[in-house]
Amino acid sequence: MAKVELKQPIVDEIAELIGGAQSIVLVDYRGLTVDEDTRLRRSFREAGIEYKVYKNTLIKRAIAGTAFEQVAEILEGPTAIAVSKEDATAPARVIYQNMKEMPKLEVKGGMVEDQYYDAAGMEQISKIPSREILLGKLLGSIQSPIANLARVLNQIAESKEEVA
Repeated sequence: MAKVELKQPIVDEIAELIGGAQSIVLVDYRGLTVDEDTRLRRSFREAGIEYKVYKNTLIKRAIAGTAFEQVAEILEGPTAIAVSKEDATAPARVIYQNMKEMPKLEVKGGMVEDQYYDAAGMEQISKIPSREILLGKLLGSIQSPIANLARVLNQIAESKEEVA
């Protein structure tokens, strides 16, 4: 069997992994201890993020012709890829939370909803709360004026009852 035929299933696996992804983040994991890597992988699993290590050439083949092709320029050195199909900001958030304890973990860059970001851009994205938190804040901001209006109307009604 030719080498290309042996590698094609891996390229297909990568293409399937990134297919329909909200975001991908590429990291350099050099220098992490086994314990740190285990904790990092556990964090990703708990957040519903897929985290894999592939050869750069295979990643380049898998992303060729896709919206993720822009990350090919940062594929140098050891590369791990974190992919989320649910929450676009989750991979960046998990990585930057873990970087506090793992200073050797380094973000190369990534893509969020078909937009390329370098390491600094990914750091800004990591500060965006999850969708659920944002929806909760929106709901709270909508409910607050309504609750205040209800209290005022109730007080007006009570004061009119006292007068009558």
